[in-house]
Amino acid sequence: MHTKIVATLGPASLQPETMRDMVRHGVRIFRLNFSHADAAYFEPIVKTIRSLESEFGIPLTALADLCGPKTRIGEVADSPRTVGKGESLLLGLPDERPDPSRDERVFVSLDMPELLAGLRVGMPVNLSDGLLQFHVTRELKADRLYEIEAQNAGLLSSNKGIAFPGKHHALPALTAKDVKDLHEGIDVGVDAIAISFVQNANDVAMTKEEIRKHGVWVPVVSKLERQNAVDNLDAILKLTDAVMVARGDLGLECPLPELPIIQKKIIRACRHAQRPVIVATQMLLSMVKNPIPTRAETTDVANAILDGADCVMLSEETAVGDHPVETVKVMQEISENALGYYLERIQAPYAPKREKNPNKFVAYSACLIADNMEGQAIVCHTVSGTNARLTSSRRPSQNIYALTPDPRVLRFLNFAWGVKPRLIETAGGDHMARVEEFVTNCPDMAAGEPVVITAGRPTPGNDMPGTNEIKIYYK
Repeated sequence: MHTKIVATLGPASLQPETMRDMVRHGVRIFRLNFSHADAAYFEPIVKTIRSLESEFGIPLTALADLCGPKTRIGEVADSPRTVGKGESLLLGLPDERPDPSRDERVFVSLDMPELLAGLRVGMPVNLSDGLLQFHVTRELKADRLYEIEAQNAGLLSSNKGIAFPGKHHALPALTAKDVKDLHEGIDVGVDAIAISFVQNANDVAMTKEEIRKHGVWVPVVSKLERQNAVDNLDAILKLTDAVMVARGDLGLECPLPELPIIQKKIIRACRHAQRPVIVATQMLLSMVKNPIPTRAETTDVANAILDGADCVMLSEETAVGDHPVETVKVMQEISENALGYYLERIQAPYAPKREKNPNKFVAYSACLIADNMEGQAIVCHTVSGTNARLTSSRRPSQNIYALTPDPRVLRFLNFAWGVKPRLIETAGGDHMARVEEFVTNCPDMAAGEPVVITAGRPTPGNDMPGTNEIKIYYK
């Protein structure tokens, strides 16, 4: 598969046989949701992933998804209760709760002063995962207590999420729990870290600094769930290793009619920056209970693939759904059916924009040669993964075999479109010789057919040249 599948593990999918079947149908990345468990819980699961990796002979990636500063309201009196359109409620810190004998309005408590700071009349407030929408109508105590008016009717329950669309929150992306989970997750063997509710590049830098303290390199996936993150996308892309379009919370922060276009713009920006991008949330949600998806869901998955997403992700569908394996199979089939049209539509490979970027043009040249010769594959020798990601961003029709000596880079490249990562030894010979040996021994490539190889060869004037060589090789 060119577009990769990310599957969230949960009670419905933790059995080794279920995980094995999901790998058979294209899952290469398993998401471990640290909102509901800790590293000790996931340690045996990571071991199962490694066992399956050995069994299938392909790299599999364990993605630790940190909880982040998810904001929830407190207890609501007589919960759940119906809120009518136009009804006024009170929103404030817990110690601002009024005497019910003097004010009978529903009080919504939020024990996070940072979120109420700077709230002003006219600003939107969303509750119950966006099903209840309000506007601030009065500032009763600055930064502490507000009157909010319902813009629609709905059901209000205790401990539901709250969002302030467009408002900057003075909250770091990493909580104390996240820092603990990050270090313990690396200890038990996770391969990538996803950070929630990213607002700017500083959040990414903070996460990378925590990883550096651990003495290792682990790729960071920035989850875009806030309007601020979309506004700061270019700066985030300079630091992050990958991006997730987390449409659930992002749909609370931005107007829903704008969400499809925001998704397309993020995917396009990620491809231009050579950063893998995952599209997530409610992709095949009806399959939590039903054995087949809705027509709209199949179209949604296909459109994400046609937009150029590197990965598509399943959440509840595989974590708690009744049909986890069937859901993965459906996603695989949609992806395989969309691929041909996608490559035809973009007239693969993509040409780079006019810029001074020799490495990108070397990757593009390799794709052009492979296309012109109808080559079987493009094989990249890559130490950091950059060569493979550059080649992937050109979206060639050929499979991209990325050969790396680094196990962490190996599993990170599972996020990249069209890339089949393979681990190679560094001892003996130069890069090109090792790649030729791989091609000779690879059963996926037929004898006598052309393969395009890219690698780096040191020269007298540059002992660290990056990718500087393209070779047409006949097996």
